Amino acid sequence: MDSFFVVPVLELVYILAKVHMIWFITVEGIIMHNIFGNISYKSNELMSGHTTFRIGGPAKYFFTPETDDEIVKIIDICKAHNIRYLIMGNGSNMLFSDQGFDGAIIQIYNNYNLIDVQEDGIYANAGALLSKLAALARENSMTGMEFAAGIPGTLGGAVVMNAGAYGGEMKDIIEYVDVLESDGTVKRYNCENMEFGYRKSIISDDKIVLGAKLRLAKGDKTLIQAKMDELKIARTSKQPLELPSAGSTFKRPEGYFAAKLIDDSGLRGYKSGGAMVSEKHCGFVVNYDKATCKDVLEVIEHVQDVVEEKYGVRLEPEVKIIL
Repeated sequence: MDSFFVVPVLELVYILAKVHMIWFITVEGIIMHNIFGNISYKSNELMSGHTTFRIGGPAKYFFTPETDDEIVKIIDICKAHNIRYLIMGNGSNMLFSDQGFDGAIIQIYNNYNLIDVQEDGIYANAGALLSKLAALARENSMTGMEFAAGIPGTLGGAVVMNAGAYGGEMKDIIEYVDVLESDGTVKRYNCENMEFGYRKSIISDDKIVLGAKLRLAKGDKTLIQAKMDELKIARTSKQPLELPSAGSTFKRPEGYFAAKLIDDSGLRGYKSGGAMVSEKHCGFVVNYDKATCKDVLEVIEHVQDVVEEKYGVRLEPEVKIIL
């Protein structure tokens, strides 16, 4: 073919491809508008911007509902159209795939965080930050939440996994939890019915925490602040808070401490790509240099294999891995 005709043909192919892409995006947009109606969402939202690990590819649909009704409606639509969906808070305990999430992310955090300070405690939506709740408890001279002041998660996520630190756990302060059941009804669980254990509760994939009442006692604001300051110093001196991570990467195996097993296995500072076993605290895998999900998983798997080979203990990830 004469070179005179090559450039115009290539330009035509490029234009047709671009038109086809625009047509595809437009048609898909119309289809999704018909499905989700007037519920606003973002398309192809990078999960690296919504997790403390700063890792993760694009979510196909990203919702930030404000009310119980919106949450129920989004889930009902997803179920009706076989769209995979996932509830998340502020992403402090999650590792998303580099390929992203082919479905709907329902972030219960920014817009779903109402808080009601009561005489004997605090009721809050699942998206309220633990640190904010702890600060409010202190300001109202309520004791019991000091342990949670430095946990970088939301109330909902903390309830699901019975989060804890420095001798305190959520089960110690929960009075009741409001839960969205799989049939769309809301059920209230008293603390004794939540089946709290080490980093677990009765909440599974078919149940969603909407809110919880924290039962707190009256205390001295000065003493509460002093305890928080003490725990903050302990946390900042021992944990690699200066680097992106998802907190403690592994659950504590019965009879052992994960960090000590990892350190004794000679894995302090072990690296794969941009991920590393923290040199400051071996229980943390950190993103020290633009790590990918693949990098983190390779570090986790290597740590599991070496520790199991040396001590016969298979470490279980505490971080929620979304592939």
